[in-house]
Amino acid sequence: MTEAWRPEDDQPRGASGPVRVRVPAKINLHLGVGPLRRDGYHELNTVYHAISLHDELTARRGDTLTLTMEGEGTGELALDDSNLVLRAAHALAGYAGVPPYARLHLRKQIPLAGGLAGGSADAAAALVACDALWGTGLSRDELAGIAADLGSDVPFLIHGGTALGTGRGEAVSPVLARPTTWHWVVAVAEGGLSTPEVYRELDRLRDAGTAGAPLGSTDALLAALRQRDPAVLAAALGNDMQAAALSLRPALGATLKAGEAAGALAGIVSGSGPTCVFLAAGESDAQRIATELAAAGVCRAARAAHGPVPGARVV
Repeated sequence: MTEAWRPEDDQPRGASGPVRVRVPAKINLHLGVGPLRRDGYHELNTVYHAISLHDELTARRGDTLTLTMEGEGTGELALDDSNLVLRAAHALAGYAGVPPYARLHLRKQIPLAGGLAGGSADAAAALVACDALWGTGLSRDELAGIAADLGSDVPFLIHGGTALGTGRGEAVSPVLARPTTWHWVVAVAEGGLSTPEVYRELDRLRDAGTAGAPLGSTDALLAALRQRDPAVLAAALGNDMQAAALSLRPALGATLKAGEAAGALAGIVSGSGPTCVFLAAGESDAQRIATELAAAGVCRAARAAHGPVPGARVV
């Protein structure tokens, strides 16, 4: 027997109005880089940390898939199918078996090629926004599975918080520790650095024996997080890619020195750089250090932030 037609059968699934998603930047509290693998990636052992520097993506219904943007990178960032936002939307549509139709608008604060995973963050935002817009109803773990094919950092930015990353960074497990808010200063550099170029420079420095000793396990960093003491965490921060970023951009050395001179407990290059991040003893210290760094002229901008914060979320 044929079922009776219902009016809702002709209604689209998902949200009828716009969906707005906020997604954070990430920093690496520990970034240990292993040797180059056969697949062209390096084995990583890292501790991710999501901080309160956000991009926002708004998704609306449309009869095609389009992307517009404002803010950081406008005029520099391609808005065609090479963009991770559109690649993420296509990947979700293919997985869920729905048409890839949406009008997407990106409001960007995370700098391009800054070592803060801005592109990965935007891909995570697109997965969460389009899941809500299209009513695909996927779990966070399912979205993270799609994310792993888009980029090593994308799965973490689906979840956020603080997490251990292994493999090429895509295998993510949350770090269980008592809730603690850490205060940071983000020093944004002029221009970006290509992540593949920084990896190549690290390989070159290692071949020449000038890269320094590689980081060990994440045990010391994880123990520092459990102690909830900024001074202890400061002593445990580390990044194997820092030597390569400094080799390619020597001026970052002046930024790191200026942050520590302003009272930061520690400074470190974020990921592949050139952004530098500084750990502060508290919120007021972070605000003061940001003001002093901006005045010192050693970076394009300096912003106080805190973490950990959630990953991509509908707001």
